[in-house]
Amino acid sequence: MNGPTGALPLRDVTVVSLEQAVAAPFATRQLADLGARVIKVERPGGDFARGYDETVKGMSSHFVWLNRGKESVVLDVKDPAGRAVLHRMVGRADVLVQNLAPGAAERLGLVPEELRRRHPRLITCGISGYGDSGPYRSKKAYDLLVQCEAGVLSVTGTPDEPAKVGISIADIAAGMYAYSGILTALYERERTGRGTDLSVSMLEALAEWMGYPYYYAAYGGTPPARTGARHATIAPYGPYTAGDGHQVFFGLQNEREWAALCTHVLRRPDLIEDERFARNSSRVEHRDELTALIEEAFADATAEEAIRRLDEAGIANARLRSMEEFAAHPQLAARDRWRQVGSPAGPLNALLPPVTVAGREPRMGAIPALGEHTDAVLAEFGEPDDESGS
Repeated sequence: MNGPTGALPLRDVTVVSLEQAVAAPFATRQLADLGARVIKVERPGGDFARGYDETVKGMSSHFVWLNRGKESVVLDVKDPAGRAVLHRMVGRADVLVQNLAPGAAERLGLVPEELRRRHPRLITCGISGYGDSGPYRSKKAYDLLVQCEAGVLSVTGTPDEPAKVGISIADIAAGMYAYSGILTALYERERTGRGTDLSVSMLEALAEWMGYPYYYAAYGGTPPARTGARHATIAPYGPYTAGDGHQVFFGLQNEREWAALCTHVLRRPDLIEDERFARNSSRVEHRDELTALIEEAFADATAEEAIRRLDEAGIANARLRSMEEFAAHPQLAARDRWRQVGSPAGPLNALLPPVTVAGREPRMGAIPALGEHTDAVLAEFGEPDDESGS
């Protein structure tokens, strides 16, 4: 049986976040799911991600995804009165997160070293596009643009045209490193009693994920080719057309699997010793010939029959699912991964966070309306106190 929400590990942690778009909201939503109180400070007019689209019962799909379980407070932090409230909130918080434009936090008096002199236990986390120094410090950083700068588009797409990844991976990468960094800082604070300052850039987060193509290119002499849904350096790996015209996706990792594929799926055991396919690098070199042989072997089978043969041989495979099919995925249903969360437009479906803790249900809080908690938070933090430093 799941434990109560009050048993969540971050139940005594307060996070103040000056956040917008994706990276910081993604980090703080993970904290909210673990029980933290997340006070989302929005500018008058709100986080601009609220206006990306109106597809979720009139609300933005990005905003719904990223902001459940938070308190929305509208503050004009450029106004001295609003800034004073902000400083009082920060003075009583455990964590301050911001992904403001370069220099904006400093203009608001949120300089990490100065804040920690007044509030030694405070953890500060700044998320930026390119970091707080260097020639790109002030350059605008949207997800596609960071994917370009990190070289992602050089390895995604087809030989004829590069393609961006279809989700905001630079933002997500930065948000996940911010989240794990904050958890580490909270753990460290338990040992030392002191907070620390963290900084995460989208470029550096995504650069970490580009390790394999970097090493392949730097030490192999040539960059990985853009190969669409196929793997640049492993074969067979990718989509193959069955006799009914539908595609089956599968991939290999070792020579044992290659032998199983030839014997039990392709029914061509002679290919095991074919020198064109004797090792992975040879199979990559002769990829087109190999693809033709695989699709010839699948010509008498439907995609479902091909998948059955692959499953029986222990070969990893998948169907290409639409969003509708993903939402109805039998594995997610069997594992009871869907919940409902509240919102200004009524209940919405939401997936549980991917880390499952035995006996504990994450907090799946409601998506806040703009400024829904402003009055309550102003009543709580609206009077000066000895900690404000403002």
